[in-house]
Amino acid sequence: MISVTWKDHPEEHDYPAAADYLELLAEPEVVDAVVAELRDAPIVHKKAKDLLRAAGLELLGAENPHVRRDLIKINNGTALSPILLVRGDFRTGVPMVIADGYHRVCAIHWADENIEIPAKIAALR
Repeated sequence: MISVTWKDHPEEHDYPAAADYLELLAEPEVVDAVVAELRDAPIVHKKAKDLLRAAGLELLGAENPHVRRDLIKINNGTALSPILLVRGDFRTGVPMVIADGYHRVCAIHWADENIEIPAKIAALR
């Protein structure tokens, strides 16, 4: 079994990165509220395979430079940052959004799809 080291909290730069992506999907005031909720959210653990399914995203190839960088970090025992998520709604067909950490999710999936990834989840209101 592959061992992955995780940081206790997302890196500070992950929040603006999440906001930058989310601004493509929602108005600034909505993004501000979601990022504030992410900052306060507790860490939960979810499997890589379930995260990709819930987001409706393709698994990026191991040759992707960002995925490869994270695979190297895993192999070197370098701690990875937890990911930031926005909850979807299966009742209305809204997928979950990986606001920050898509490449990390893909790298973990390549290492072992059943590894649980620490994440913070906010609701889109």
